[in-house]
Amino acid sequence: MPQQDFQIINRLTRAIADLGDLSHGFTQNLLFTVVIIFLLWLIRTVILRVVYNKSTDPELHYKWRKYLTRTLFFIALLILGRTWLEGFQSVATFFGLLSAGIVIALKDSVADLAGWIFLVWRKPFEIGDRIDIAGVSGDVIDQRIFKFSLMEIGNWVDADQSTGRVIHVPNHKVFTENIANYTADFQFIWNELPVRISLESNWKKAKKLLQKIADRHSANISDEAKQQLRRAARSYLITYRILTPTVYTDVKDFGIVLTIRYLTNPRTRRGTEQQIWEEVLTEFSRHEDISFAYPTIRYYDRHLEGRTGWGIADSEQEEKPSTR
Repeated sequence: MPQQDFQIINRLTRAIADLGDLSHGFTQNLLFTVVIIFLLWLIRTVILRVVYNKSTDPELHYKWRKYLTRTLFFIALLILGRTWLEGFQSVATFFGLLSAGIVIALKDSVADLAGWIFLVWRKPFEIGDRIDIAGVSGDVIDQRIFKFSLMEIGNWVDADQSTGRVIHVPNHKVFTENIANYTADFQFIWNELPVRISLESNWKKAKKLLQKIADRHSANISDEAKQQLRRAARSYLITYRILTPTVYTDVKDFGIVLTIRYLTNPRTRRGTEQQIWEEVLTEFSRHEDISFAYPTIRYYDRHLEGRTGWGIADSEQEEKPSTR
């Protein structure tokens, strides 16, 4: 910078100091801060204008605007910190401010990196596991430093089958969201299949038939589940005592509900339900005293059913008054 420019800056600094009754050093630092902020703002404006002219993609605009702002903020922090803070030359102070600047400018990225370390260290899930996190369910297909990827299941697709979409989840979500792992250690889930039969059906026979069907589909799974449960009990307090299928009885609305509760692999849940339902339909069709329940409306005609009245009011009408 020419000597003449230095003189102009010094004169301007003295004038501002005299006007505000401020020290020369403070005024010089203040003026330097204003110049740096203006230059960085100008750089940001020019770069963003170039990006906007080169592309019309709003997502690209957002990313440039977000990361450029954070980068320039970090640069401003380093430059102005050296100007305003005493002892900045020391290595400890420098790295302390450097770390603070990184955390502020790239807080999401730092959180994602911490999440990746947590995933590697604690392993709440691994590639191949089926999980549910932040309202998204899927199979883990990739893990990286800043994000992990899921092959989505469910959503608009019935049961737990794939939608074909790949969902990318930031690693910091493992700190803020609940994680449900379908396949870690104990690789089975409980599933329930309600079967509703009419009140007139032979429900005891129906319950025995459903129990036989459930036992046929869960024979091998129950033995395997017992072995996995022993291994899982070393890490978790899992206290399942009964791993065999059960049929529960309940009465709801217009029928008797027999609910089959059984263990299944989460990836074959829909296929297992289909097999059980097909056997139930086939088996019930062979028994005339078992029928499925469905919403019905019953009309009562007291003349056709041979009754002249019902209830308290009819009893009072039929009672003859005493005559004396």
